[in-house]
Amino acid sequence: MTQADFPYDKMPASTFSLQGRRALVTGGAGHLGTAISKGLAGAGAHVLLVGRNMDKLQAVVDQITDAGGTASCQALDLMDDDALAAFTAQMCADGHPLDILVNNAYGGPTNTLAASTADQWRKSYDIAVVASAELVRGLVPAMRLAVETNGDASVINIASMYGHVSPDPTIYGTSGQNSPPFYGAAKGALLQYNRYAAVHLAGDRIRVNAISPGPVPPLNFREQKPDFYKELVSKVPLRRIGVADDMIGPIVFLASPASQFVTGTNLCVDGGWTAW
Repeated sequence: MTQADFPYDKMPASTFSLQGRRALVTGGAGHLGTAISKGLAGAGAHVLLVGRNMDKLQAVVDQITDAGGTASCQALDLMDDDALAAFTAQMCADGHPLDILVNNAYGGPTNTLAASTADQWRKSYDIAVVASAELVRGLVPAMRLAVETNGDASVINIASMYGHVSPDPTIYGTSGQNSPPFYGAAKGALLQYNRYAAVHLAGDRIRVNAISPGPVPPLNFREQKPDFYKELVSKVPLRRIGVADDMIGPIVFLASPASQFVTGTNLCVDGGWTAW
């Protein structure tokens, strides 16, 4: 193995810099997606946000550009197979490399084991696993171009602590915040896909990793659900609830050349929740 085997000549001055890179974030205007998009832009990437609500997407784009970053957005329903296929085809046809893909989109209700429906199970799996896999499959040519151009390409799948462990039913009580069985099952499936894709895309030098967030509720959650908030905090070894910005450091690390020898892994950003 020689120096030529490694793309150090294409690495930026700072290995955490994303200057000149292009990133795609699904669910880019959501709770975590907004922080992820802003974090990637802050590290220098041009970020394309996709989702179903164009007004919300544009609002995040405006925040990024007002802060000196660059971003754009496009409406896309990941549950529409034809629209998804057309989107990936156009992304590959435009001749630009895609350096970073963040599969973050998810949508589904809170629910209990007894009340969950077959339709909820299917939709959860379709958005968390099927759409993510189809995006990766369809965008491989653009990511291969990124490897040729910048020496690296990174896929980051947003999983969950509940892809590893079951929710503790004793802390939910009558809060109405019950994490449904289909959510953790879909995120667990995404983690297996993460391992599979990492191994099968390694020959293309496309890295595939996952982040499993812990409890990261909205900022006003403490005031709205004080009793449940205390229950959640009691389960976190670091004794605090996560905030969306806690995802920025791990995202930038996995997206950047700083993690060039990291693939197939899952980074738990959960305050130690899954370490109990």
